[in-house]
Amino acid sequence: MSQNYYAPQGGHPKQTELLTGRAVFTNSYAVIPKGVMNDIVTSALPFWEKTRAWIIARPLSGFAETFSQYIMEVAAGGGSTSPEPDPSAEAVLFCVSGEFALTMGRKQYNMVEGSYAFIPPASKWTVKNNSKSNVTFHWIRKSYEAVKGIKPPEAFVVNEKDVKPNVMPDTNGAWSTTRFVEPADVRHDMHVSIVNFEPGGVIPFAETHVMEHGLYVLEGKAVYRLNQDWVEVEAGDFMWLRAFCPQACYAGGPGRFRYLLYKDVNRHAKLSYK
Repeated sequence: MSQNYYAPQGGHPKQTELLTGRAVFTNSYAVIPKGVMNDIVTSALPFWEKTRAWIIARPLSGFAETFSQYIMEVAAGGGSTSPEPDPSAEAVLFCVSGEFALTMGRKQYNMVEGSYAFIPPASKWTVKNNSKSNVTFHWIRKSYEAVKGIKPPEAFVVNEKDVKPNVMPDTNGAWSTTRFVEPADVRHDMHVSIVNFEPGGVIPFAETHVMEHGLYVLEGKAVYRLNQDWVEVEAGDFMWLRAFCPQACYAGGPGRFRYLLYKDVNRHAKLSYK
């Protein structure tokens, strides 16, 4: 089955548009709707050429503290030979539009729509857009939590179309998760996966857990329960949840509802930040 991935187009709102919107930031969650992701909220990044970034999540004290998430738009001929300034950072790249060359060590990969790359900490890697069109990809960054006696995971690249989704029990396929990493692999301290709902699919309880989340809607629309609120979301929206924020979902259709999901996993809770 072909996949659809929403990518922001930028632009600028007209002076005739209403100020009322769906953006919200609370103590337990935030919603950044696609209409907010226009030209004036992008950032340039050091050592990136012909590139702009929508920074949609960053660690905030008292909120979500484990990760950052960028939507990167790289124009023809752009990219970076020195993309990551923090040697402790691991990363996931997920391409939603166009194609680019990703080099990790001595290997080069052609990243196209649906391509997923895991980049371990302290890696040497580069990005180059050799095409004639813009490329858009998500870049999720986290400081890797090393554990004595456990080696960090290796780099890998795969495409979503080559990964069979895991169907959730008793759902008849209406709810599934495309997992790029085995959940029990404790080398990994974060999972970035894709959650899929067919029309009528539902998370039938308010999940309440220690993992922080970033959820970028790739396709479709749904109503999402965030703490005490039901919020309508659609392709291009981003939801950002702190630990223990209750959450649930109902995907009413008419088409599939899918999102790219970040969560921190497989580590003891820190008892001190000293």
